[in-house]
Amino acid sequence: MTTTTIRIGIIGSGGIAGMHAAAYKTIPGVEIAAVADAIPGKAAEFVERHGLSGTLAFDDYRELLQLDLDGVSVCTPNSAHRQPTVDSLEAGKHVLLEKPMSVTLDEGLDMVRASRRSGRMLTIGFQPRYDPNMKLIQDIVRSGKLGKVYYVETGGGRRRGMPGGTFIRKELAGAGAMADIGCYSLDLALNALDYPKPLTVSASTFNHFGRNPVYHPEADRFDVEDFGTALIRFEGDLTLHFKISWAMHLDSLGTTNFLGTDAGLKITPFGQGNWSGVWDGKVGSIQMFHDFMGGQTMTQVPLVEHAIDLFREKVRDFVDAIREGRGAPIPGEQILIQQAIIDGVLRSAEQRAEVSVSVPDFAGGPAED
Repeated sequence: MTTTTIRIGIIGSGGIAGMHAAAYKTIPGVEIAAVADAIPGKAAEFVERHGLSGTLAFDDYRELLQLDLDGVSVCTPNSAHRQPTVDSLEAGKHVLLEKPMSVTLDEGLDMVRASRRSGRMLTIGFQPRYDPNMKLIQDIVRSGKLGKVYYVETGGGRRRGMPGGTFIRKELAGAGAMADIGCYSLDLALNALDYPKPLTVSASTFNHFGRNPVYHPEADRFDVEDFGTALIRFEGDLTLHFKISWAMHLDSLGTTNFLGTDAGLKITPFGQGNWSGVWDGKVGSIQMFHDFMGGQTMTQVPLVEHAIDLFREKVRDFVDAIREGRGAPIPGEQILIQQAIIDGVLRSAEQRAEVSVSVPDFAGGPAED
């Protein structure tokens, strides 16, 4: 591995950008060369606040892209993901894009096509993948121990965990709970299944809590869903039940479950409280249900104990992929499947009917090991 300094730019200087900056600062041989934000003066304030000595600040990200950079973290609001990502790739920079990938499927397609044209990687920021127990789930599902997997139930539910600001405005976020935390649930299930291609979606969404000032201080600005559910059919006679909640009158929407012809897998999320119950971090428990010696039994799968900083790991993996010249750790081609599903969910909910889902042949496929 070369010791050449990796020069990074950060586009967008909100809260998530601070986490990127903090992670890059811990990685040897990385220089945060520049930060850009469309709000005048915000990038300069970010540079000062995070002690980024020597880092340039721009109000226009296109000036940042004129620098000699190896990679860019795109940390803008969801609705502003597409253009800076496409421009960064076409300027010859590798891109780490924060989740969710895009507001629409077409925007996701534009970014992936730009990556393929430029030969630069586009990787999407799903830090839960770096939990060793997520890898354990993937290994179990792909090992064949479950037999043919025919039904999966995933999602999660915060009893009361609604964000505000840009997250709740459709013009900026594109979608609510489905995209914000639902994307983690989808990645848990779909990555274990090697990202099969969806065929149809039948969905319903609601925002009874977000639009009620009793429950949300920005109710008058809240125009995305705080709860959603969908039934998704995939190639290979596989069905997935997807459900997600920012707020509800219930403590949990349950576990993620894989049902196979030989065994079933039950996975409980980590944590307690109003903001827990979703797959944005660690795993709580893994249980396998199967038959043994003619009887029904359950095996408690031992969890891997660790103290890994998952967010730092995704940033480090991006840097290492640049250094080693390897492909995207979590390629945009994979996450297009998610975007197609979320797009289908929103269309189905609006039409109150089942809708077809179409993805290009290059969508899906394995990530780098």
